[in-house]
This record gives sequence, structure tokens and C-alpha cells, in this order.
Amino acid sequence: MAASSLEALLSEIRACRICPDLPLGPRPILQAGAGARILIVGHAPGHIAHERGRPFDDASGRRLRAWLGLTREEFYDPGLVALAPMGFCYPGAGKGGDLPPRPVCAPTWRPRLMAALPEIRLTLALGLFAQKWVLGAHWRGGVAASVEAWREVWPEILPLPHPSGRNNGWLAQRPWVEGEMIPALQERVRGLIRIQKGSP
Repeated sequence: MAASSLEALLSEIRACRICPDLPLGPRPILQAGAGARILIVGHAPGHIAHERGRPFDDASGRRLRAWLGLTREEFYDPGLVALAPMGFCYPGAGKGGDLPPRPVCAPTWRPRLMAALPEIRLTLALGLFAQKWVLGAHWRGGVAASVEAWREVWPEILPLPHPSGRNNGWLAQRPWVEGEMIPALQERVRGLIRIQKGSP
């Protein structure tokens, strides 16, 4: 898909109003460029992202950028990184955190959007909803089991927990995530950026 066609699709997505009953109203938030090599798939924008109009502009984003080894400028460069959660709008808050992404969003938009991003070489699947969709037959029935089996889909896909501080305890119990997975991720990201920029 040409860049102009992708921009037309992004405009269409951002104008989506198929869920008019969202608690803060529809505000689809995503980032994508035709040449992006890295795709990050999360749950849905949080309250802060809804207010600011930018995903991962918080403590979770700082941890995620550290995991990737990217600067803020690189992370928000749509030519390098595509940010496309399972739900493009803030779903509202539930008892234990944000509500699940609206189920109508992914089947409505993801097939067309993924077809428009042919250069993706690495997909990060953050959390349960993203992992179920991205991993398909490799989904192990839970986040922990899917993350533990990460080498099955590496280096094209990397299942990770959400970088929220709520997962600090989970990560502390699995030091190999930041001891093994994150260094491998950073090396892979550096390689993809070198290739994209034409560096040796």
C-alpha cells in the first residue's frame, strides 16, 4: 500500500465512531508509517493516552522505551515504530484496571491496517488481548505461559507483559525477562534500525 493510501486509512480509523457509548467518547489513537519495521500491539489507550492523544506517554511508556532501547524521538517516529493496540479507543475503567478493548475494533480495522504495513519484521504483543490475537496457535492460554514460550515465535514476535508498574511483582519473580529477553529485544531492534537507515 502506498503511503498516501495508508494515510487515508489512518484518517478513516481516526474518524471511527462505531462505539459512540464509550465513557469518554471515541478517540482512536494509533501511529503507523508505511516503512515501519517494528509493531507494538497493546490492550487499548489508557486514560492518559486518551487525554494527550498519544500512546505510552507515561511511566509505562518510559519502561517500554527502555526495554526497546529507543529514545523518545525514535519511539514516536511512525517510520520506525507502529503503535496499534487491539482497541484504538479508551474503553473505560473497571474494578481491576481498564476494561477490555471493544471486540468490534480489531476485526473492523486490523486486517486492513496490517496489510498496509508490509515492512513489519518484529511485533511486540503486550498483555493478554494482544497475545491472543498475535500469537494465534502459539497462544498458551495465559500471559505467563506465552511469555515463557517466547522463543517459539522469536524473532518475528515477542510476547511481553504490559510494562505497567502493576507488573513489577510479576517481573521480579521472572528475572530472566529482563536478563534474557530484553537484551535479545534490544539487539534485534538495533539491527532493524540499522537496516532501515542503511547503516552497516
